[in-house]
Amino acid sequence: MRQARAPAKPRPIDRRVAQMQSGHATKAADSQGHDERLEALGRSRRSDSMTQILHRHRFQLKGAAALALLSLAIPSSAAMADGFKARYSVKLIGLSLGSATLEGSVEPDAYQIDATAKLSGVAALVSSSRGAASASGLMAQGRIAPNAYATTSANATMTRTVRMAMAAGNVKASEIAPPFEELPGRVLVTEAHKQKIIDPLSALIMTTPEGGPVIGPAACNRSLPIYDGWARFNVVLTYVGLRQVKVKGYEGPVAVCAARYVAVAGHRPDRAATKYMENNKEMEVWLAPVGASRAMVPFRISVATMVGTTVIEATEFQTSPPEKSASR
Repeated sequence: MRQARAPAKPRPIDRRVAQMQSGHATKAADSQGHDERLEALGRSRRSDSMTQILHRHRFQLKGAAALALLSLAIPSSAAMADGFKARYSVKLIGLSLGSATLEGSVEPDAYQIDATAKLSGVAALVSSSRGAASASGLMAQGRIAPNAYATTSANATMTRTVRMAMAAGNVKASEIAPPFEELPGRVLVTEAHKQKIIDPLSALIMTTPEGGPVIGPAACNRSLPIYDGWARFNVVLTYVGLRQVKVKGYEGPVAVCAARYVAVAGHRPDRAATKYMENNKEMEVWLAPVGASRAMVPFRISVATMVGTTVIEATEFQTSPPEKSASR
C-alpha cells in the first residue's frame, strides 16, 4: 500500500458519517494502453488512496426505490476546478419524502463529489434513514475513471458501510460491513464484472467530448457500467431532447435522457422487482452543466417503481463560476 504523504483534513461529511455510526454501535477504455495511462495519472494524483476511502450511504425510501450514495478520496489539487452544489426535493407520487444534496468539483483531469440524503415529513414517522457519501477519481478523454467509492446507510437499527478502492475503474479492494445475506438464485459476481466499472455516485457525472455542444445528444447517449460493491448493472441513457428550467442558481436548458436498467450480476432474475426494473420504460434523467466544464450532473431524476413514481428534483443548482444560461 502506498505511504500517505499527509493526512487529509476531516470534512463535514466525515463528521456526519462518524455521528451516524456512533449512534448505532461510460464507456470502457479503447485499449490497454489507455487504461495504463489512467492508472499512471491516478498514482501521480492520489494521496492516502486507501485511508481516504470513507463511507457510502444507501438511502432507502420505504416501499420505493433505493437511492445509492457514496464516499471519499480527495484529489490533491483544485486548480481550474468548476464547483457545483445542488439541493433536491425527494417525492413519491407527489408526497414529500425527504431531501438530498449533491456537491463537488470538476477539474480537467479529476473530479470529486459528495452527497447527503435524509427522510422528512410523513416518511420520517416510519423510518429515520439517512445517508452521506462521496466519490472521486480521474477524467481522461471524456471518460470517468473512479479511484474510490464508499457509502454508509443508517436507520434506527443498523448502519452498513461499503468501501471500494479502484484504479482506472478496476476494483482492487472492497468491503461490506455488515455483509449482505447471500440468498439462493443470486447471479454470481465475478472478478471480470469488477473491471472498467463506474460506482453509482461517479455515474452521476457525465462528460462530453470536445468539438460538440455540452448540452445535447452526447450528454446522454451512453451505457454506464455500474458496480456498487454488491451488484453489477448497466444504465443505458438515450437522448430525448432539451427542456428549459429555472431554479435558484441556474436558468437555462437541460438535456433530457431516457434511462433503462439492465441487470448483469448480483441480482436474482426471478425476483419481481428485478423483472419490473428490467421492463421499466418510465425512467428519465435531466442533466445540467457544471460551470464552464464539459461535465453535467443530474437536475432531475424520475423513476417509476412498483408503488409509484419517485422524483428527485433540484430546488437549487449553484455552480462556480456561476452558469446563468447555456447556449452551449
